[in-house]
Amino acid sequence: MALTGWGRTAPTPALVERVRDEADVREVLAEAAAGGPGRGVVPRGLARSYGDAAQNAGGHVLDMTGVDRVLDVDLAAAEVEVEAGISLDRLMDLFVPLGMFVPVTPGTRYVTVGGAIAADIHGKNHHVAGSFSQHVRWLDLLTADGQVRRVSPDSDADLFWATAGGMGLTGVILRARVRMKPIESSQTLVDTDRTPDLDSLMTLLTETDHLYDYSVAWIDCVAKGARMGRSVLTRGRFARRDELPARRQADPLRYSGSVKLSVPDVFPPRLLNIATVSAFNEVWYRKAPKRKRDQLQSIPTFFHPLDGVGAWNRIYGPRGFVQYQVTVPFGHEETMRRVLERIATSGHASFLAVLKRFGEGNPGMLSYPSPGWTLALDIPVVAGLARLLDELDEQVVDVGGRTYLAKDSRVRPEVFERMYPRIDDFRAVRARVDPDGVFTSDLARRLEL
Repeated sequence: MALTGWGRTAPTPALVERVRDEADVREVLAEAAAGGPGRGVVPRGLARSYGDAAQNAGGHVLDMTGVDRVLDVDLAAAEVEVEAGISLDRLMDLFVPLGMFVPVTPGTRYVTVGGAIAADIHGKNHHVAGSFSQHVRWLDLLTADGQVRRVSPDSDADLFWATAGGMGLTGVILRARVRMKPIESSQTLVDTDRTPDLDSLMTLLTETDHLYDYSVAWIDCVAKGARMGRSVLTRGRFARRDELPARRQADPLRYSGSVKLSVPDVFPPRLLNIATVSAFNEVWYRKAPKRKRDQLQSIPTFFHPLDGVGAWNRIYGPRGFVQYQVTVPFGHEETMRRVLERIATSGHASFLAVLKRFGEGNPGMLSYPSPGWTLALDIPVVAGLARLLDELDEQVVDVGGRTYLAKDSRVRPEVFERMYPRIDDFRAVRARVDPDGVFTSDLARRLEL
């Protein structure tokens, strides 16, 4: 069947194999290995990486979503052992009522644990909690030679940190033990600030972000001139039980994540253009309070607002969209300003644009987060977009910045080489555990990994 990422661009055909246990995975792996170099296999979860990371033209794709059991729970230690195909959505359903939240969540809860490790996902709390793999005690990895290797930051650390952020190219993650976050309630206490421009946003984040567990700013990427980078900044933490209204204190951990509606696949190209996005951004900015403190919000409202709309990626029409996410190191704020100015004046429209601060990175060879400012935006695919993004890539890489593999669908291999200084370490680990290149993908071929 033809597969795409969440951006719905560049479909390629592959033989999709739905597996339910380790024996199924081994069977497909043996079949893929027998197919000779070039076809290979790549695991796939809930397909929320935006580009071609979970595609494998002409080869095998392992649908891991059926390998989804909870194997062990330690409530005292707030740890769970799970199979790799279980989703963060399911973990929240099961464990929020027991007082545990996932340690890191991106903007969607529809991500598998295996995918969370393979992309080394980050969230609104990276500045205090790091990325997902930093909360993994160990993982079981089925490598190309048929071995199941239990690896951790303390046991075969090179293989662990090549797998964390390695986009499924070191083997199949079968199961993992994850440290959860203890919580007293399922409600968050949220502060909102509306800032008039990029400078005021960056100043506010720099001076006060350490006061919050979770932080993210929506940015108006169409606004120009003095309003360039105006934003709505939301930051918060989980509420304690005694901070809830009296009526909620009897059941502080009540939780429900649901999809309220689903988007039909009927939207035409160019529905999202400068005019429509400018109108939306004006309304979104104006409706936000200038300053609001200690507002109670649910987990879905604060962490996953788009998950309430099923298949929201369809609003970009049949051509799909590109998510462009880059990080610029601290001290190079002027580069981030130039990137935003170029986007605002380019004629390309984005209404889903966020800015965050990253904390320290980890030893992951292809792990994305590093200290600095990270900008992510969705842009409909139209003529001239590739040229614009290539131009922005050069500005970012010139100051030591990088792009995120889980979002990427188009960066050039020679640019990617400059973004990730440990790329040769990653290749060396792959050569050790998969010398014949059984694990591969469209992304791996495109970037010559």
